[in-house]
Amino acid sequence: MEENKNIDTAELGDKIVRVLKTIFDPEIPVDIYELGLIYDVFVNEDYDVKILMTLTSPNCPVAESLPVEVEEKVKSIDAVKGAEVEITFDPPWTQELISEEARLELGLL
Repeated sequence: MEENKNIDTAELGDKIVRVLKTIFDPEIPVDIYELGLIYDVFVNEDYDVKILMTLTSPNCPVAESLPVEVEEKVKSIDAVKGAEVEITFDPPWTQELISEEARLELGLL
């Protein structure tokens, strides 16, 4: 347990973002972070993580599996004690949430 004490929550937040950037939406060849599907990442002092995210649509083909994949991958980070993913559609996802870099990649700019 002691090895966690030297990681601050900001550093852990960066690690979480790096992991989130390895998860891709099956319909759009961009990772879920750059796609704007991650609304918030909370890390408390006990290294429990809560991720507030959305999907491109409520009928998204990975509505069941994507949150599970996010949870599993975040839990695999050594310092993370637990992870919970909450899905919200408020506000609904729009293309405006896609990062500029990803929009360029998708030819939307």
